[in-house]
Amino acid sequence: MTRRNTLAAAALAAILALPAAAQDAEKTLHFYNWTDYYPVELLAKFEAETGIKVILDGFDSNDTLLAKLQSGGAAYDVIVPSDYVIPGLIADGLLLKIDTNAMENYVHMKDAFKNPDFDPTHEYTAPYLWGVTGLAYDSAQVEGGELEASWKEYFEPRPELEGKIAALDTASDVILAASLYLGIPQCTESNDDAKRILELLEAQKPKLKLYSSDSTVDRLASGEVALHHVWNGATARATAQRNTIRFLYPAEGTPMFRDNFAVPASAPHPENAKIFINWMMKPENAAAVSNAIAYGNAMKADEFLNDQWRAMDAINMPEEYSSRLVPTQDCGPAARELRDKIWTRLKG
Repeated sequence: MTRRNTLAAAALAAILALPAAAQDAEKTLHFYNWTDYYPVELLAKFEAETGIKVILDGFDSNDTLLAKLQSGGAAYDVIVPSDYVIPGLIADGLLLKIDTNAMENYVHMKDAFKNPDFDPTHEYTAPYLWGVTGLAYDSAQVEGGELEASWKEYFEPRPELEGKIAALDTASDVILAASLYLGIPQCTESNDDAKRILELLEAQKPKLKLYSSDSTVDRLASGEVALHHVWNGATARATAQRNTIRFLYPAEGTPMFRDNFAVPASAPHPENAKIFINWMMKPENAAAVSNAIAYGNAMKADEFLNDQWRAMDAINMPEEYSSRLVPTQDCGPAARELRDKIWTRLKG
């Protein structure tokens, strides 16, 4: 018996001797994604094709994800950070190199999503979904049935909308919207700018119904609120249930986000993670997510997309609004500290 065969036999014996739970763990993937941001039926397809069982857990903001990773308490294999937090995750050694551009299905990626500024050679990430954060309103609850495409409708609302407005419960989203409305740089380090932002948000707060980043689709579809600071994909899904909902791309600037797959440096099953990410770059699988979640994907998958999304401004953005899109920036420590102070004062 050769050395190779001896080692193989010993390895096989060791595997067979492992308890059942340990063997199952080899075929496990812990997936940490935004809440309501992945169709669970697609996980069943992945499991059937690969034999890898996926355990899905959800978070409501990049801040929550970042805190989980920085605390060292996360045992996830695949995570979904937004573009602007990725440079910090890489610099802090929190991500594993996965070399996406060497994966089999990388060839299906649209050119526009290759070489992103936050990970130029796709060493650490693969694109998942992209979208914008704007304003959704129920035209049936608005006098005249129409709102102006401006953040003013949200920060200085009409009297009939007061108490019927929902804000996202995320510091970065809320403060960025306020900065755009006031014409303040999104990564400002000025105390005077912070004072103006806080004053605007404190004046708005009594006019809100709630802060929440969860259940946005249900809240809009049920008519619980008349105006919601929200993502375009959530708006589209709500519109499919309540056809009086409209989406606004505020003229002062509409934040654009790009969410990505990444693998934590502490991932217990990194090879399973790479299998999943490569599988998700198949056009039909990427399109299945877009069809269910109503956000655009980065793959050459248009032939698999549902027609209903093509008819909605929330998804099929009119070309004239492209100049309003504002990519989210990776702010430095001083700007982030100032943002945290604003949020603590506002929510405290």
